[in-house]
Amino acid sequence: EQLVFSNNMAGGKVANPAPLGLFAFGVTTILLNFENAGISEKTLLNLVLAHGLFYGGAAQFAAGMWEFAAGNVFGASAFSSYGAFWISLAAFIWAHQGGLFAGAQEIDMCIYFCVWGTLSFLLFIITTRISKALTVVFGTVVLLFFLLAIGEYSTGVHKAAGYLGIVCGASALYTGYAALLNETWKG
Repeated sequence: EQLVFSNNMAGGKVANPAPLGLFAFGVTTILLNFENAGISEKTLLNLVLAHGLFYGGAAQFAAGMWEFAAGNVFGASAFSSYGAFWISLAAFIWAHQGGLFAGAQEIDMCIYFCVWGTLSFLLFIITTRISKALTVVFGTVVLLFFLLAIGEYSTGVHKAAGYLGIVCGASALYTGYAALLNETWKG
């Protein structure tokens, strides 16, 4: 069974960018969801947003571009999309905090999370043909997005989403580590 994304490139081989993408997604997801679950102080949010721009955002987006070079359309689509998600989320929250989007309502974030949940569900279906580990990652991210959407109207659901987000991020870290370990210890 293929654990994560392909890394073959016509005319040669490119290093597998999947561990980087999964680590960037996993670490950033865990950090944000410590705040969502109410485990950390709200002051963690600005650190998470900066992390979301650079590691969850830019590094994951770069992993997606490298997946294109490797000829893996799924990995390219997933990593690039979630990298852009983190960049857009960080930019929106900072702009909102700065008063730029002062009129934003719960429904705006609810719609945002529902759309991302729908995309994640479509990707989840594809992961059932790739690996069990990726199916867990994408299954938890689907649930996470829909819980975050509902959580815009319920503090308890938002907090539950935070705990699920920690599990989701941890599953991405596990999957990335397994891929890195398999690549490193081949032979």
